[in-house]
Amino acid sequence: MLPLQHERLWRVLSVCILVVVLIGTMIPSIWIDSKVQALLWFENTDKWIHGITFLILSIWFTGLTARSAYLKVIVGLTLFGFVVELCQLFISYRTADWIDIAANTIGIIAGIAVALTGLGGWGLRVESWYSRRSGH
Repeated sequence: MLPLQHERLWRVLSVCILVVVLIGTMIPSIWIDSKVQALLWFENTDKWIHGITFLILSIWFTGLTARSAYLKVIVGLTLFGFVVELCQLFISYRTADWIDIAANTIGIIAGIAVALTGLGGWGLRVESWYSRRSGH
């Protein structure tokens, strides 16, 4: 982790985000419900959601991690993606899918690419901005 002033807060937020994502992958899919048809027009919605979710997770964790540890982010998020799919095996209204894992992986790679273009380490910039703003 980067030398962040509020490391404990960042860690708690990170765990909360992972828990929210895990819960989100365990609840019934809202676009399958006949009352919510808004997303049905979009082909492969589930795969896009997986990819975008893991893109955002990659950007989040690379914002708190030094470039030298990006491989740990990749491995950690890949394992998290496998855990999600494993959990879905045991839920009758969800299905585990290798294509979801591929979408997760594409999202992770895209997030790492975004981080390498300059967005990585954003946590230090946020803390610096907050310190200047609050006078700390």
